[in-house]
Amino acid sequence: MVQKPTIHHIPVCPFSQRLEILLTLKGVRDQVAFSVVDITRPRPERLLQLTGGTTALPILETADGTLKESLVILRYLDESYATPIARSTPFERAIENMMIAMEGDFTTSGYRLVMNQDAGKREALHQAVLTQYGRLEAFLARHNPDGVFLFERFGLAEAVFTPMFVRFSFLDYFEAFELPDQGYGRVKRWRAACLAHPAAQQVSAEEVVKAYYDYARGSGNGALPEGRTRSSFVFEPNWRSRPWPPKDKYGPGATDIELGLLA
Repeated sequence: MVQKPTIHHIPVCPFSQRLEILLTLKGVRDQVAFSVVDITRPRPERLLQLTGGTTALPILETADGTLKESLVILRYLDESYATPIARSTPFERAIENMMIAMEGDFTTSGYRLVMNQDAGKREALHQAVLTQYGRLEAFLARHNPDGVFLFERFGLAEAVFTPMFVRFSFLDYFEAFELPDQGYGRVKRWRAACLAHPAAQQVSAEEVVKAYYDYARGSGNGALPEGRTRSSFVFEPNWRSRPWPPKDKYGPGATDIELGLLA
């Protein structure tokens, strides 16, 4: 029997970080265990039994059963521990959920750009990311034009989006992506406050850039780029001891040795 709810996760995964952010905000991080999964290796049989054979993470193992999908787990944890972070009135909660519903397209645009290997498509994919930021700009300007967060504090919408802002450091690094000041001032203020929040410091930009190098070469979820034998998501050597990867994702790929992946 599970003595403490356990989240099986990948530490650098944004969908896992949003759960850590929520638990940290609520002051209950120690009430949930975190079990690290190495995605560069086949999934353990017990984990596959819990998930029904699927490999998507995170999952939450409880005494009552297993839960999937990070937003489902996020809301379950929010309702299960201490005072909910979600807005308390039905209308404000609906506004919050409207913004959370925008996260999927936002995230997809960033991952498409970082994984793109066709230099001819860069401009269109950059514009697609700007379009998503523009939607967030308009939403924030409508619902809280003079504020910092969506409401008066860092809340559930911020817990959902902040891990993506952290991950999009790979766009800054590999794609030289910059969000203009003109026309994006409100969302830039929100993003900066989210990234600086004390509850959202689990993962650094450096770790993201080093771990996601394979994504920048078009290989996601632990897959290996051509000519490589070690994933950039390996735990050892630790990311802190590795050199920064080359910024040019469209040129020749770096080797395992050049990436510091061989002990």
